[in-house]
Amino acid sequence: MLTVIGEALVDVVNRPHQAKHAHPGGSPMNVAVGVARLGHEVEYIGRYGNDDYGRMIDEHLRESRVALPVGADSKKTSVAQANIAENGAADYEFDIDWSLEDARPSLEKAARTSSAVHVGSIGAMLEPGASLVAETVKSAHQHALVTYDPNCRPSIIPDASQARAWAEKVVPNADVIKASDEDLLWLYPHRTVEESARAWLELGAELVIVTRGEMGPWAITRALTGGLAVEAHRVEVADTVGAGDSLMAALITALLDRGIEGKEASKKISQLGQEELAEILTFAATAAGITVSRAGANPPTRAELEEVLAGK
Repeated sequence: MLTVIGEALVDVVNRPHQAKHAHPGGSPMNVAVGVARLGHEVEYIGRYGNDDYGRMIDEHLRESRVALPVGADSKKTSVAQANIAENGAADYEFDIDWSLEDARPSLEKAARTSSAVHVGSIGAMLEPGASLVAETVKSAHQHALVTYDPNCRPSIIPDASQARAWAEKVVPNADVIKASDEDLLWLYPHRTVEESARAWLELGAELVIVTRGEMGPWAITRALTGGLAVEAHRVEVADTVGAGDSLMAALITALLDRGIEGKEASKKISQLGQEELAEILTFAATAAGITVSRAGANPPTRAELEEVLAGK
């Protein structure tokens, strides 16, 4: 079982010349939905309120067959205002509450029993919940695959040094990290993206993937010291909402498909060869491409992704 821990919220999307549209979002929640649509068992642990927006999130997760060990609480559901530019790029403003005390028993259980755990974004950097997320990851790493996406949000955590400190609490306990080139340049402005990825390997990660927009993802392991890149999946872009989350979900799926989970996860990742890593990256990049070809965070199903891959 994969456990995804992090924020769920409602994206209120503002597009040029169009009416506002609200739909479920939040990077970790998107990852949970993405992995479930690709055929693996997933549970999501986070928080949302017992209000109209919260019910929207709950329904969205259940429709994708994501298990929910923690239900709605009495606080209001978090909201992100997603402002879409003419070119499809998204900029966000947040009103978020990230308290996880109600979820502590479920997190402690997940740390003991899950074979894979994913964390990231606001949920791994914003207190009071971030400390509990970090504790869970540290405990889970002893026997589970741990994946991490910092997915930095300067509008929430504006101090890069503070965000860097939070990231570096998780990195030593993560087997796989996916970060955008923008994330790494913001966190570490005085070194290159490649230098930052290598530094995270030195801190303990086994595999670091850097997303680079139209350039496609680039990855590095201790064995592949020169790194490996694959092309992005070329599409007509509707918007970029959820692209990185879809790539992350497909990346996790590709690892789970290969039995890379549990206490042997780190060892199995270290044994990945160049050809197999290229297949994993292509699988993930194609999922991201499908997502940007349609509006909102709408990751592909397994059937949709395999159909596109078969046509390549």
